[in-house]
This record gives sequence, structure tokens and C-alpha cells, in this order.
Amino acid sequence: MSAEATNPEAHPDARPELRRRGRTRLDLRRLGRAALLGPTSRDRLPDAIGHVAEAHRAHHPDADLSVLRRAYLLAETSHRGQMRKSGEPYITHPLAVTLILAELGAETTTLTASLLHDTVEDTEVTLDQVGEEFGDEVRFIVDGVTKVEKIDYGAAAEPETFRKMLVATGNDVRVMSIKLADRLHNMRTLGVMRPEKQARIAKVTRDVLIPLAERLGVQALKTELEDLVFAILHPEEYERTRALIAAHAGERDPLPAIADSVRAVLRDAGIAAEVHVRPRHFVSVHRIALTRGELRGSDFGRILVQVGENADCYAVLGELHTCFTPVVSEFKDFVAAPKFNLYQSLHTAIATPEGYVAEVIVRTRQMHRVAEAGVVALGNPYATGTSPDAADCDEERVDPTRPGWLSRLLDWQQSAPDPDTFWTVLRAELAQDREITVFRADGGTLGLPAGASCIDAAYAQHGEAAHGCIGARVNGRLTSLSSGLADGDTVQLLLAHDASSGPAAEWLDHARTPAARIAISSWLQAHPDPAMGTTSAARAPLSVVGARGGGGNAVADLPDATVRLAGCCTPVPPDAVAGFVVRGGVVTVHRVQCATVAQMRAVGRTSVAVHWRATADCRVTLLAESFGRPHLLADLTEAIAREGVEVVSATVEPPVEQRVRHTYTLLLPDATGLTALMRAMRDVPGVYDVSRA
Repeated sequence: MSAEATNPEAHPDARPELRRRGRTRLDLRRLGRAALLGPTSRDRLPDAIGHVAEAHRAHHPDADLSVLRRAYLLAETSHRGQMRKSGEPYITHPLAVTLILAELGAETTTLTASLLHDTVEDTEVTLDQVGEEFGDEVRFIVDGVTKVEKIDYGAAAEPETFRKMLVATGNDVRVMSIKLADRLHNMRTLGVMRPEKQARIAKVTRDVLIPLAERLGVQALKTELEDLVFAILHPEEYERTRALIAAHAGERDPLPAIADSVRAVLRDAGIAAEVHVRPRHFVSVHRIALTRGELRGSDFGRILVQVGENADCYAVLGELHTCFTPVVSEFKDFVAAPKFNLYQSLHTAIATPEGYVAEVIVRTRQMHRVAEAGVVALGNPYATGTSPDAADCDEERVDPTRPGWLSRLLDWQQSAPDPDTFWTVLRAELAQDREITVFRADGGTLGLPAGASCIDAAYAQHGEAAHGCIGARVNGRLTSLSSGLADGDTVQLLLAHDASSGPAAEWLDHARTPAARIAISSWLQAHPDPAMGTTSAARAPLSVVGARGGGGNAVADLPDATVRLAGCCTPVPPDAVAGFVVRGGVVTVHRVQCATVAQMRAVGRTSVAVHWRATADCRVTLLAESFGRPHLLADLTEAIAREGVEVVSATVEPPVEQRVRHTYTLLLPDATGLTALMRAMRDVPGVYDVSRA
């Protein structure tokens, strides 16, 4: 299977800038064999990397090519005599990988490391030699893409190699750029492998490399990888899609005529723009066929409009929606709200008088460059001025790893020492194909996968301290930890002061991020408690479990025991209470009427006598039911404050038939004031009942 068969870039209209240069496709077999015939003159670049130099100079006219000459000579000498399984000289592989990156606009350091990326792994060249000859940056990148020794790691070699690459990518994204280009060339030449090995490599590419290419914004690599994987793992669907595209090629394509109409409209409006027809790649056509059924001529491609400035994008959009019939449901603004992978464009669709619907993408030339090459187009995002367009991007977008998905990967991989756990969780994390940004109460931001809950936000912000989280405020409203978050929400996490409190098992049902799930699972495994599922299920979403030692209001007849007031029934003096020993020697105190008492006795929990101190503060949970009205929450809070009572946490459930239910966890200076407090709350207009939880 040739690369051209599935590569959208091979279409004559797909990359007009390459067509204008008149560059022919590189014959790597011929150049590779020529490179092995003998030494090259030292005063010029070897002919074998002439195409690399040409592609590099097209993006970086002032680049110093001497370092590429030295890197190529070292790579060619080191790999001399080695052959690929296809029968080609091995040097053709680093040449092909480097050419892929050069076409995407990678800077010189990336290309140098790309030429050398297999030398340490497959030859006698050492990392120290690479560092001495080419500097620390190249040494770090080459080390990052070098696989771990299979003899040392056995079956764990592949996941540990990816772990190593991810960690290195956290310091320099160029490591993953080279890995993606390396995998693309390997996938192009995978036909020489056994079918079962092709399938294994294709599955890893699908589950790990393609999501990474998407997250790094390298669409040019992602789309071709998708097509190559599609052909291997789904050959029947691939052949049907290929037949669809071949049949379309013999029919009249309406998109060029629509593109001409768009050019005329923009020319009359005085907007300087380039308009191109962009054919869909194979997987895109397959997806469209699944959703739309029978395809029409305009479904096989999209129209791309490139302009000079951001403002021109909206000017083009206005003209298109004025002169054509817009399909409003297809409009998306990724200019004002870029995707988490740096992507920016305006998406819309227009209907023509002939009944065709054409999708249109509008972007600036810089947006197009970043959309195709992603982080490759940014060069080294950690060095000021590396990218010629770095000044056009704000700091957060230039550095795509802080905050965001890569930060999360780097954080949770430290908590997953087991290779199988790491490999499984990595695939699950990468399957989350959309990201949201939520704002913290202190002004910071958190990058989370779509579908994340307050639990995920808690562990993203506080780490293991989130074990004591008891609730959250989302956009100023109190809510439970299981509540989902949307893009742009503001979240404030509420932590208990009780050091012995921990997560409930049901938190795992609402945690989406690996960091949260690993932390919760680890805590639950370290604190086994057969009755925990029962007690936690009865606990109110925002209740606070109060730990009391010798100075608290509950004292157990057990020396040096930590005493905890149960959150399910929140006992206060002079309630009749019963105590039970749970994990860690902690004594949990319940009201004797609490249903958990019978359950504790049924499972054989050790009973401990508990009595109240004469004077001490106490914690209690009250339920206030009221008719909904403006400022009700403020009035209730003010009434509680007038009684000298501290509000530990509160939640307000959504109104049902104009009735609202409030749950307060309160800290009273003296239990004797409970009756007066409940009376004061009932006196608030609209409140018709206040009761103990």
C-alpha cells in the first residue's frame, strides 16, 4: 500500500504551496543507495538531504545548514551497512522522518535530532558523543525518543518507553514531534511486516499516537496516520470508502464552482483571500458516510479560505452569510475560543441555489500553519524567539503543556508505577478528545477533560489534600462534588479541616481524570473498611465529618482514641449516642436511633462507650425547607450568624414546585443554643420548616 493512496497531501489541490514550488516527491530508495556509494564533498550538503535542505529553507530562509550536514554524515556513517526489513538502506528512514518534519516547518534543532534519532538506539554512537558534537538540546531530544532496553524491561518495554517519551515531552515537545514523524514513516512502510504485527502496531498508533498528534495539533500527521490505520484495521470499510472516492472522481465535482463563487464574492467585497478546495481524507469521508448516508459531490471536500488578519476572518464570514444561505447549525468559532490543541478557524456551511451544501473553513495563514503543523510550527516553545511567529502568540498558547492535558499526564504517571496500570490509564486518558477550562476562585485556571466533575477539579488543584473535600461552589452556587463542570465555569473547592476524613467509594463513579481515580483508589486500598460503603452512602453531599480528640464534645472510653462525629446523623448533646471502632482505631459516634448503628452491630464492629463533655461546641446538620424567593439564602445565613453560629458548609437543591430545600452543617458554641437557632431560622420569611438531618 503506497503512502499516496491514503495521503490527502497527495491531492493536487491539497497543498498548493508545494505545487507552486514544483518540488517532486522524494525517492528515498534512490537517494539512500546513493548515500552509501561513497564519501561526499565536505564543502556542500550531501545530495541525499538536498530535499530536506530545500524544504527547511522554504520555512527558515536564514537557517544554518552546516549542522544538518554534520548530523547527516554521522547518521549515514553510523547506520552504514544496516538495512530495513523492506530491503532499503537504513539511512532512508531518518531521512524520511526529517523530510516530514522539514515540510511541516520544524526548526534546525528538531531536524538535527531527527537525523540522529536512531543512532544511540541502533548504533555504537553514545548520548555523550551526540551532546559533545551537537549540544545539550539535541542530546536531550535524542535521549527522549530512544527506546528503553527490552532486555531490562521485558514486556513492559513499550509502556515504559512511552512513559519516558511523555516525561521528556513535558520538557520539550519536539521529542513527541519526532516520534510522530517516526511512526508515520514506519506506518507507510508497514506492508513488509507480518499481518499480526501490522495490526498490533496499528492499534498502538490508533490508541496512543493519533490522540497525541491531535492534542499537539499536528493535523497533517494525524490525518495520514488515521488513514493508514484505517486501511490495516478495517480493510473492508477502507475498500468501500476508496471505491466511493474513486466513483466521485469520475463525476462532476461541484466544489470548484462553489469556490469560484466564493472568490468572486470576496473579490467584490475587497477582501484579499486565497480560496482552495480541500479534499477530505479517507477516514473523514467514512465518518461523513456513516452520519449522512448517501454522499453528494460537495461532501467529499471542504472549501478553505485563507486571509491575512484575524479581523478578515469575520469579514469573510459576514460576506458568506450575506451572499449565500448559511447553515446556522454548522457555525463554530474557534478563533475567539481556540481548541486546546492550538487550533483556530471559523467553521460554517453555505447552501447554493443548486441545492449543494458546502462546508467552509476560514483562517489566517498563520492559523493554517499551526492547524497543519501544531507544535512543530512553534519550534521550541520554551525558548523566546525560536519561532519566527512566536511574538504573534500569547504565552499560554506558545507553551502548549502548562496548563493542560500534558500536565495531567505528567502528574498522574508518577502515581502509576505499574506499567500495566500506566498503559491502561494512558489509553483511557487519551480517549478524552475534548478539553474544558474552568476558573479557580483564586484567579487561576484548570484544564480538564470534557465531562469532568468537581471531584476531578479538586484533585487537579489540591492533589492528595482533595481527600478532605466536602463540596464545591460552581459559579457561586453550592453544589455536590459529583456535579459536572462546563467550559468557563468558576469552581471553588471546600475542604474539611478534619485530617482523618477521606474520599467515599462512590467518588470513583464521578471521577474522570486518571489523577483523581488513582488517588481515590490508592486511599481506599490503604484504608479498607467493609462498612464504609454503607455509611458514606447515607452521608449528605456537603456534610462535614467532625473529628474530636480529648478537647472535643464527645469522649470515648478508649485511651488516646480519635473521636469522629458521624456525618450521617450528626449527634449533638444531649443525644443518646453509641461509638464504634473503625479503621485506624478511630471511634465513630452515632445517635442510637441512626440506622448505621444496627448495621455496625450486624457486621461485628467493636462497640465503645461514649459520653458528652459538660461544655463544648458541637456540630449539627439542619434541613430548612422554604418557598423560593429572592435573597432567601442571604437572609437565612444572616439569621444563623446573628446566633453566633459558624456555617461549615451549605447546599441548596434546585427548586421543585417553588419549594427549596437547604442543608446546613453548622458549628455551635454550645449545644444548648440549638433550639434558639432553629427558632430563628423558622422566623425567616418563607421558611416553613427546620429539622435535624
